[in-house]
Amino acid sequence: MGTEAKRTMRTHVSRRVAAVPPSGIRRFFDIAATMKDVISLGIGEPDFVTPEPILSAGIASLQRGETGYTSNSGLLELRQALSAHLERLYGVSYHPERELLITVGVSEGLYLALTALVDPGDEVIVPQPCFVSYAPEVTFAGGTPVPIATRVENDFQVTGAEVEAHVTPRTKAILIGYPNNPTGAVMSRERLLEIAAVAEKHDLVVISDEIYDRLVYGMQHVCFASLPGMRDRTVLLGGFSKDYAMTGWRIGYMAAPNEILEAARKVHQYTVMSAPTTGQYAALAALSEGEEAVQQMVAEYDRRRKLIVSGLNALGLTCFEPRGAFYAFPSVARTGMSSDEFAERLLTEEQVAVVPGPAFGLGGDGFVRMAYATAYEKIEQALERIYRFMRRHG
Repeated sequence: MGTEAKRTMRTHVSRRVAAVPPSGIRRFFDIAATMKDVISLGIGEPDFVTPEPILSAGIASLQRGETGYTSNSGLLELRQALSAHLERLYGVSYHPERELLITVGVSEGLYLALTALVDPGDEVIVPQPCFVSYAPEVTFAGGTPVPIATRVENDFQVTGAEVEAHVTPRTKAILIGYPNNPTGAVMSRERLLEIAAVAEKHDLVVISDEIYDRLVYGMQHVCFASLPGMRDRTVLLGGFSKDYAMTGWRIGYMAAPNEILEAARKVHQYTVMSAPTTGQYAALAALSEGEEAVQQMVAEYDRRRKLIVSGLNALGLTCFEPRGAFYAFPSVARTGMSSDEFAERLLTEEQVAVVPGPAFGLGGDGFVRMAYATAYEKIEQALERIYRFMRRHG
């Protein structure tokens, strides 16, 4: 009887959730966790400890007994400091009380933005390769992700013509993430202006994930909202995880026109109440006292970037120059292996963990992601192991 009941019971899982496959990253992390002596170039997380002034501010907030909820929107002092920070860096102004929301990392910010904007049947254009959450979050919000494959020939920058070719009457938004995870690509101002022109022409919202905004090398980051006419049709997402080595503190932010922010805050109120209080006090210290540490980390990432890119190119794993974030995205075509096969064999034979490019969507075939957010010496060791691997297979 029990077996028969199980056989006839309908599934209770949402079809749109069931249709989304598990993250392609997680499988390789799970395998690596069972092995000894693994050098991981897979995890996109800074290996730096949160800088001391920021740590101290978080601890001090606990010692003062600041352990309750904050305003739904986040600490007003943090929003005021963030408003000044964005004005100083990018010349774009947001009202601290009406246009800024502190979120549980950029991950919540992305969820809020899509939930606030997307109705069933709406389409969101998603250039790829991109962060693994983008397309699934569109689906979870009830929308339809429309992927566009970017190409190494264009340094993985999407063009305005490519975006416009995918616009339909159902298109609601364009979702971009630059500096890019997994490619390390940075969009030029000219390319961003092309996207802006398409958004203006077709009355679209642009969701711009700029979590890596301070991690750029030899060039300046262009904030999408700072482009002419774009502030009022942009949802700007940012945070503290990457720039300030604060991944575990879970503090991000959304900056948007009041109408969109009010809708997002409504979802935020019913979903999480407020972002972690201790993390907010730490983030406040990051804005006031963290700049020196940011510059030191950027310099060290740049040193690692040059090592891994030159090393990969010398081994025949052709790698275009990443100009932001902390990822290299080399081609494995020379080996004759697929991305998955390369990653699996490199892990099992040489205990070096990387992530196959297809985990990040269209355009990832034939590539793997290697994070240089690990120690310089570890990258040197990884390159030696990859050299042995290439001697056998390349």
